[in-house]
Amino acid sequence: MDLVQLKKENQKRWDACHIPAEKGPAFKQVSDRLSAAPAFSRYKAVEKLTGVPWWFTAVVHEREASQNWNTQLGQGDPLNKKSTHKPIGRGPFKTWEDGAVDALVNCAPFAAKNKDWSIGGALTMLEQYNGLGYAQQDKPSPYIWAGTDQYEKGKYVADGKYSSETVDTQLGCAGLLKFMGVFKTAATGLGTAAGVVVIAGGTATAAATASPSTWMWMTDHWVVLVIAAIAVGIFIDLGLALYNNEKNQLKVSNVQAV
Repeated sequence: MDLVQLKKENQKRWDACHIPAEKGPAFKQVSDRLSAAPAFSRYKAVEKLTGVPWWFTAVVHEREASQNWNTQLGQGDPLNKKSTHKPIGRGPFKTWEDGAVDALVNCAPFAAKNKDWSIGGALTMLEQYNGLGYAQQDKPSPYIWAGTDQYEKGKYVADGKYSSETVDTQLGCAGLLKFMGVFKTAATGLGTAAGVVVIAGGTATAAATASPSTWMWMTDHWVVLVIAAIAVGIFIDLGLALYNNEKNQLKVSNVQAV
């Protein structure tokens, strides 16, 4: 399967993706942790250095190392040692950010060079990050789809070693991205996870929703907030000026009447 076709397939799976009710709390807990202000600020710092969206780095960090800040983003090996898993020989690094930049800029699939951050493009880049072995078998990658109804079983348990009966118990990137509200809706301009439908007993129940943290929203919209604050200040000043002007005119009228 070529990358163009894989993007279409991942977009199709995203649109059809449902999350079992029992998995919802776990997805929400992890997505909230990945979006929390301290972590968000570190992912944003890497975004500024690489151009890779913060949420991409966040879900990779979770998949590779369960968000352990003492590991390399490339493969989850210790930060202070040379890596022994692919990509091999990276590091050691002084900071997690140094390792993250190296993984995104200098290591395949070179996410920093990616220009397509649509749903299909982002999911395909994530799949490339983990390896295209599943796509070559025309199977959904658990790296992306574990925990959703798009994945049942099958996992590479080691480099080049596939087990058809092994179930990946980690949460997949797609479900995390949905709960993180990454892809914004045109109606509100705010990130939501309205696309997440929780399934209980095989029947669709109320849609689960999730939104980015207030801190994240304020960071993304700080220019608008500053302009709004200035506008409110001007409005208040004009109101006070008009009030004082009317008050002074009333005093003058009273004096003249006397």
